[in-house]
Amino acid sequence: MSAHGDVDLGHTVAGWTGTTLALLGCTGAGAALCAAWTPGIWLGLGLVAAAGVVTWLLHLAGWGKPSGPRPPAERDWRVRDTAARAGHAHCLGCRAGGPRRAAAARGPRSAAPLPVGEGAA
Repeated sequence: MSAHGDVDLGHTVAGWTGTTLALLGCTGAGAALCAAWTPGIWLGLGLVAAAGVVTWLLHLAGWGKPSGPRPPAERDWRVRDTAARAGHAHCLGCRAGGPRRAAAARGPRSAAPLPVGEGAA
């Protein structure tokens, strides 16, 4: 048992890759700032932006995780998320993945009517 108890800390291939790229980008931009090398600052900041895109693409490919805790058998960082192909409910990244994935992430629409507010005509 870890010091944090039995929790899912979210270690995934997407998370580790994005964190590593962002750390390298920040380090590079900081070193370029100290060296007064303007193109290096922009390269470092570009790598930070690329880290976000790479993390998102890996999440869509199934190397991330859905919101909330996972079952203990799926908590290893090398386990691929099989539900990612259809999209995760309430996931901004999945909704941004395109209209088909967004519709799958929203789930089926209910046929129940919406409640009518007070003062509606």
